[in-house]
Amino acid sequence: MSMRIVPPANHSSTFTSTNTSAPSAPGVHDTLRHGIGPSVLDTSSGAPAPVSRHPLEARLKAWESTQENLRMVSLRRAFGIAEPIRRGMELKITREGEWRPLALGGGARSVHEDILRGREAMLDWEDVFTGEEQRAVVSVHEEMERKLKI
Repeated sequence: MSMRIVPPANHSSTFTSTNTSAPSAPGVHDTLRHGIGPSVLDTSSGAPAPVSRHPLEARLKAWESTQENLRMVSLRRAFGIAEPIRRGMELKITREGEWRPLALGGGARSVHEDILRGREAMLDWEDVFTGEEQRAVVSVHEEMERKLKI
């Protein structure tokens, strides 16, 4: 139960680039050299965590998690253990309960999750550019067949 406001400075000063990036733009998939990219329907590998390209990006992600932890600790001290548990359960229900096809923005955060996290008035880079621009287009029917294992 730490009341830390700023995340600890444990970033590295170097990073390794993946081999699918364009030499002129690290982090951008090079379609001409490496094809269209991973398949949209490939769920065997799970959802890989994005690799941070810059120490500031890793620091900002740590900042968000530190702020969330601080908010939960403050709620626990003010209202008891039930409030953070209730909010965590609501967030989990919201994440797992809603399914939308990829054609309708299925991988994006929902409005409900944004409200529960207190981010409904914020617009981030990930809200506009989801990373799905380079992937092959999958029809709703193919996705339903995959989800229902038909």
